[in-house]
Amino acid sequence: MKDYEHVVVWLDYFNKTLPKKMGRKVSREKSVFDPSLKELIDAAKAAGFEPKETNDQVRYPRRSFVRSGYIVLPKGMSKSKAITKIAEKLVAKRAKQPK
Repeated sequence: MKDYEHVVVWLDYFNKTLPKKMGRKVSREKSVFDPSLKELIDAAKAAGFEPKETNDQVRYPRRSFVRSGYIVLPKGMSKSKAITKIAEKLVAKRAKQPK
Protein backbone atom coordinates (compact mmCIF):
# COMPACT_ATOMS: atom_id res chain seq x y z
CA MET A 1 0.00 0.00 0.00
CA LYS A 2 1.34 3.43 -0.91
CA ASP A 3 2.42 5.69 1.92
CA TYR A 4 1.40 9.29 1.18
CA GLU A 5 2.89 10.72 4.37
CA HIS A 6 6.54 9.95 3.59
CA VAL A 7 9.10 10.44 0.82
CA VAL A 8 11.74 7.86 -0.19
CA VAL A 9 15.17 9.29 -1.04
CA TRP A 10 17.55 6.85 -2.75
CA LEU A 11 21.35 6.99 -2.71
CA ASP A 12 21.44 6.80 -6.49
CA TYR A 13 19.84 10.26 -6.70
CA PHE A 14 23.21 11.74 -5.63
CA ASN A 15 25.70 9.41 -7.36
CA LYS A 16 27.93 11.39 -9.72
CA THR A 17 28.97 8.32 -11.69
CA LEU A 18 25.42 7.64 -12.88
CA PRO A 19 23.77 9.36 -15.84
CA LYS A 20 20.35 10.90 -15.31
CA LYS A 21 18.63 8.10 -17.20
CA MET A 22 19.97 5.62 -14.62
CA GLY A 23 18.48 7.51 -11.68
CA ARG A 24 20.56 10.56 -10.74
CA LYS A 25 18.18 13.40 -9.85
CA VAL A 26 20.60 16.30 -9.27
CA SER A 27 23.18 17.96 -11.50
CA ARG A 28 26.76 16.71 -11.47
CA GLU A 29 27.85 19.80 -9.50
CA LYS A 30 25.43 18.86 -6.71
CA SER A 31 26.35 15.17 -6.65
CA VAL A 32 29.24 13.14 -5.19
CA PHE A 33 31.12 10.00 -6.16
CA ASP A 34 29.58 6.88 -4.58
CA PRO A 35 27.76 8.31 -1.54
CA SER A 36 27.26 6.06 1.48
CA LEU A 37 24.06 5.64 3.47
CA LYS A 38 25.70 7.18 6.55
CA GLU A 39 26.65 10.28 4.52
CA LEU A 40 23.08 10.52 3.25
CA ILE A 41 21.64 10.27 6.76
CA ASP A 42 24.07 12.92 8.08
CA ALA A 43 23.29 15.26 5.17
CA ALA A 44 19.54 14.82 5.69
CA LYS A 45 19.90 15.65 9.39
CA ALA A 46 22.05 18.69 8.54
CA ALA A 47 19.36 19.85 6.08
CA GLY A 48 16.76 19.72 8.87
CA PHE A 49 15.09 16.38 8.16
CA GLU A 50 14.71 13.43 10.49
CA PRO A 51 14.93 10.08 8.66
CA LYS A 52 12.20 7.71 9.87
CA GLU A 53 13.55 4.56 8.26
CA THR A 54 16.71 3.43 6.47
CA ASN A 55 17.59 0.34 4.48
CA ASP A 56 20.93 -0.53 2.88
CA GLN A 57 20.05 -3.98 1.53
CA VAL A 58 17.66 -2.89 -1.21
CA ARG A 59 18.21 -2.33 -4.91
CA TYR A 60 17.26 0.79 -6.83
CA PRO A 61 14.82 -0.29 -9.58
CA ARG A 62 16.88 1.11 -12.47
CA ARG A 63 20.03 -0.63 -11.21
CA SER A 64 18.69 -3.90 -9.87
CA PHE A 65 22.09 -5.60 -10.14
CA VAL A 66 23.72 -3.34 -7.48
CA ARG A 67 22.75 -2.95 -3.84
CA SER A 68 21.90 0.62 -2.98
CA GLY A 69 20.02 2.13 -0.08
CA TYR A 70 17.40 4.69 0.85
CA ILE A 71 16.05 6.81 3.66
CA VAL A 72 12.42 7.65 4.36
CA LEU A 73 11.59 11.24 5.27
CA PRO A 74 8.32 12.71 6.48
CA LYS A 75 6.63 14.78 3.78
CA GLY A 76 6.98 18.46 4.60
CA MET A 77 7.98 20.00 1.28
CA SER A 78 8.18 18.79 -2.29
CA LYS A 79 10.49 15.89 -2.98
CA SER A 80 12.62 17.85 -5.44
CA LYS A 81 13.24 20.66 -2.93
CA ALA A 82 14.16 18.14 -0.26
CA ILE A 83 16.57 16.37 -2.62
CA THR A 84 18.19 19.71 -3.54
CA LYS A 85 18.70 20.68 0.12
CA ILE A 86 20.18 17.27 0.95
CA ALA A 87 22.46 17.43 -2.11
CA GLU A 88 23.87 20.80 -1.03
CA LYS A 89 24.67 19.48 2.45
CA LEU A 90 26.15 16.29 1.01
CA VAL A 91 28.51 18.20 -1.29
CA ALA A 92 29.51 20.60 1.48
CA LYS A 93 30.20 17.75 3.87
CA ARG A 94 32.25 15.87 1.26
CA ALA A 95 34.26 19.02 0.44
CA LYS A 96 35.27 19.46 4.10
CA GLN A 97 36.65 15.92 4.37
CA PRO A 98 40.43 15.57 4.10
CA LYS A 99 41.64 13.73 1.03
